[in-house]
Amino acid sequence: MLKHYETVFIMTPVLSEDQMKETVKKFENILVEKGAEIVHQENWGLKRLEYHIQKKSTGFYHLFEFKAEPQVVGELELQYRRDERVIRFLTITLDKDAIAYAEKRRTLGFGQKKEIKPEPVYEIKHEPKHEVKYEVIEEVIDEVIDDVIEAPIEEQINEPNLENKEE
Repeated sequence: MLKHYETVFIMTPVLSEDQMKETVKKFENILVEKGAEIVHQENWGLKRLEYHIQKKSTGFYHLFEFKAEPQVVGELELQYRRDERVIRFLTITLDKDAIAYAEKRRTLGFGQKKEIKPEPVYEIKHEPKHEVKYEVIEEVIDEVIDDVIEAPIEEQINEPNLENKEE
């Protein structure tokens, strides 16, 4: 009896685009050769890892959803382990609720990035209420500076007497 499976594998980030596609094609061919029916597949692209795996902080993620005999999963995972381009993988059996959710995710686009349309930028026109004359401002600034420079400096600072008084 065919069971429904989902497998996600992470490939090393040092692969080129062609090498990544070649790796995905390899595992897709393994599934088809072993009699599996590929229901859906998604390329999640380069993502940051939560923790370093083999001293790498990113990896290419790919998901296969397929129907197959249990022996096919064992062969697929053996090939994952043998391929040095795969740094981590996980295969799970989907129950009826998970199958329903996967179907919903595929048809309604759950978990996929939505295209965000930029909001229009509105130009704010600011008109001054009064006309500003820069010559007047410069004159006022000069007067203030002259007043500060000519101000008398207090030469004596009244400090409290801090002598120790013994009684």
